[in-house]
Amino acid sequence: MPAFPTAYISAYATACLVALVLIIGRRDSIELFRREYWVLLLQPWKVVTFLVAGGGLVAIVPWASRNDYTWDYVDATFMSVLTFATAPWAVGTLYRALRRQTSLANAYVAACVWMFSASWSYDLWLLARDGEYPPTWAANIIASSCLYLPAGMLWSLAWRPERGMHFAFSEPDWPRPAPPVPFRKLAPVAAVLMLLAGAQIVPFLL
Repeated sequence: MPAFPTAYISAYATACLVALVLIIGRRDSIELFRREYWVLLLQPWKVVTFLVAGGGLVAIVPWASRNDYTWDYVDATFMSVLTFATAPWAVGTLYRALRRQTSLANAYVAACVWMFSASWSYDLWLLARDGEYPPTWAANIIASSCLYLPAGMLWSLAWRPERGMHFAFSEPDWPRPAPPVPFRKLAPVAAVLMLLAGAQIVPFLL
């Protein structure tokens, strides 16, 4: 294996180990592990849009793989699941860190979770599948992050009578349970975010 990928793997393996230690020590302060976060995430409209988006990424593998040999059923599936499970928390935590509403330690964990979900897991799968580090690793960080960010924003959309539409992570006591919301109230912004994400896929189909 070339020296640079070896050094890169060592660096992010170390970063993930540090993040794991922080998770063990700070689990109670990390919203990703709270029941309330999962209650918010598993609202019916979010599950339905995930099944549509994730199913679409898997369904187009035969066409997308013609232009990108790294795109297969395995990484399309696990990256979709990781994005749905973690992006709303990671995006929200980094937003709150910028506003000094959460700790830098939590922000560090969120950054590692983002990178693992959007990049490092993909790299390791292709290393195991092909026996060599994917030359697309750097381009994938940008491409996958351009999907991860709008996905985190999409599945963080919320609506309350006193605030109207907003991102759930902007609430002081996030992730507090939210009352059921008709999807039509969120549909215009949700459609824009889904189109932004979908636009990243089109070049792989042409």
